[in-house]
Amino acid sequence: MALTGRAALIAALASVPVGVWDPSWTGILAVNTPLAVACACDFALAAPVRRLGLTRSGDASARLGETADVTLTVSNPSGRPLRARLRDAWPPSSWQPGTETAASRHSLTVPAGERRRVTTRLRPTRRGDRHADRVTIRSYGPLGLLTRQGTHRVPWTVRVLPPFTSRKHLPSKLSRLRELDGRTSVLTRGEGTEFDSLREYVPGDDTRSIDWRATARHSTVAVRTWRPERDRHILLVLDTGRTSAGRVGDAPRLDAAMDAALLLAALASRAGDRVDLLAYDRRVRALLQGRTAGDALPSLVNAMATLEPELVETDARGLAATTLRSAPRRSLVVLFTTLDAAPIEEGLLPVLPQLTQRHTVLVASVADPHVSRMAQARGHTDAVYEAAAAAQAQSERRHIADQLRRHGVTVVDATPDELPPALADAYLELKAAGRL
Repeated sequence: MALTGRAALIAALASVPVGVWDPSWTGILAVNTPLAVACACDFALAAPVRRLGLTRSGDASARLGETADVTLTVSNPSGRPLRARLRDAWPPSSWQPGTETAASRHSLTVPAGERRRVTTRLRPTRRGDRHADRVTIRSYGPLGLLTRQGTHRVPWTVRVLPPFTSRKHLPSKLSRLRELDGRTSVLTRGEGTEFDSLREYVPGDDTRSIDWRATARHSTVAVRTWRPERDRHILLVLDTGRTSAGRVGDAPRLDAAMDAALLLAALASRAGDRVDLLAYDRRVRALLQGRTAGDALPSLVNAMATLEPELVETDARGLAATTLRSAPRRSLVVLFTTLDAAPIEEGLLPVLPQLTQRHTVLVASVADPHVSRMAQARGHTDAVYEAAAAAQAQSERRHIADQLRRHGVTVVDATPDELPPALADAYLELKAAGRL
């Protein structure tokens, strides 16, 4: 029975006469004509790599933490079958650590004139665009003695979107919005500034809502009901300067701010308001304007996907000027930034009157839950010192927040998990009070 593959090579080497051994590959072939012929035939029968046709298809986007399947179609136009090992290379952040080798390497056999598909499953660990690198193919002959190898460039991009984990809060916030809007049996009386309808007075109604002219025309007392204003403008301003790069838990502050911004955008779009986005540090990193209610959230998610913190100090004057240009009429400006003393006192506070004179301003800041845990620590000397440092840091944040409130700014300071619902509640309170 004929030997194949490595068994043939071993048998051929064993047949080399003693005394004429040459350790080099050339020497082995020179003294063993059958092996040389076998290798030459094996190489000749291996399918050529450069003539292969490769195309891609599959997912072009995925949320962070989810998978994306990218399919590679390999066409073999030659007259020889392709037996190959294939490596589909992507950036390291396209997979969880330690899984790249198993996910990117494939074995395939493509008969002559046919094509086959292999699927690479990505599980990215960072937001942004992931670009496919080279596809390396090693084509084996039937004996497996020699191989042909080559690379192909097959472009493909997978955009990794923010995970939007705060969307779990959306149903409860929409329920509260419907109450404000008078679309449920629970009617919030006397709130909002747009007249909705008249109804009969019931004990407990605000007497200021009585419509005396309508009452005079009917036999019962009539009261006005109101609903929050619609078609208001909301500008989400993401500070992408150095403070947004600080990690809170497992992610940068910027990612936590994005999650809260997306929940607010989803809620405001359902409320009939227009939502725009500005990302700024020393220059505009993203500007999204004029999107319809149905297109606002997908556009925001796509625009935020490629944003990264910049290790520069934010230009507060430039941020204020760009905000005023982006919101020419009265709007709700939601600024996602830090409550650290230096950036606020030296940067934001001097330019804040320019914003508050024309707009309603809300500052949303991501607090570090580790600081709260430190403040409660006790039991040994190091823990007491940590608790004192944490208490001082919390006191400074409260002081900065009080300074902003004295300028008429609404401040929401909460941990990454608590910030999205707290920000949504603040928006609903402003809407109910008719301050938008």
